[in-house]
Amino acid sequence: MKTGAHSILAALPAANEAVAERERLILEHLPQVKLIAGRIHDKLPHCVALEDLISAGIIGLITAIDKFNPGRNVKLKTYAEYKIRGAILDSLRDLDWAPRNKRRKAKLIEAAILMAEKKHNQTPVEEEIAEQLGISLSEYHEWLVEVQAVNLAQLEQAGNGDRPSVDVLRFLSDSEEHWPSRLLERAELEKLITRALDRMPRLERTILTLYYYEELMLKQIAEILKIHETRVSQLKSQAILRLRTYLKSRWPS
Repeated sequence: MKTGAHSILAALPAANEAVAERERLILEHLPQVKLIAGRIHDKLPHCVALEDLISAGIIGLITAIDKFNPGRNVKLKTYAEYKIRGAILDSLRDLDWAPRNKRRKAKLIEAAILMAEKKHNQTPVEEEIAEQLGISLSEYHEWLVEVQAVNLAQLEQAGNGDRPSVDVLRFLSDSEEHWPSRLLERAELEKLITRALDRMPRLERTILTLYYYEELMLKQIAEILKIHETRVSQLKSQAILRLRTYLKSRWPS
């Protein structure tokens, strides 16, 4: 009995140190949570509370700290960003905050892009998409602004080279991330996305790169490109819908 009690007491300092280290890491990375939540919040309607995003992000951070394996040769900050962003986006999907009419318009635009592409046998311009929808160009521009927030969870940065990428594979569990089949899927998806971006009008491709890879705000992009911020928003929405349409027609899932 004495030996067992002694062993328990001897283990207490190590356990206390582990708890203290965990708390230290959580506090150290809280600014990262607030930064990621803030960037996502800036792209959302005002009805979504920043505090809710931060709360979801903290859960993602704690998950990252508890599951982090230094042996994988990945920095905790990088792994935490992946988990934080994933937790926030998961919470948004659960909320289903995008109105149905906006989701419907996004789907209609995707269908129009696909039909116009088949009709003209090339990447359609805005006028052709609007014609396919049966609406005026100005009304189509209004639609693009309306569906802006609907596309948030669809396009995610994968940090590959100097191009943005899409995480169509969603947020894979740790045990599956390094499966050969998953790595092959990602490699094939990267190639598909590269082809989609190459087909895209240069201005739209530039906006996606600045927005998702450089993580600039719409206002900053507007200043760089010397066009109105509303126009940047329209072109970004259109670029995302082009990309989603291309992937849906060529990606098995």
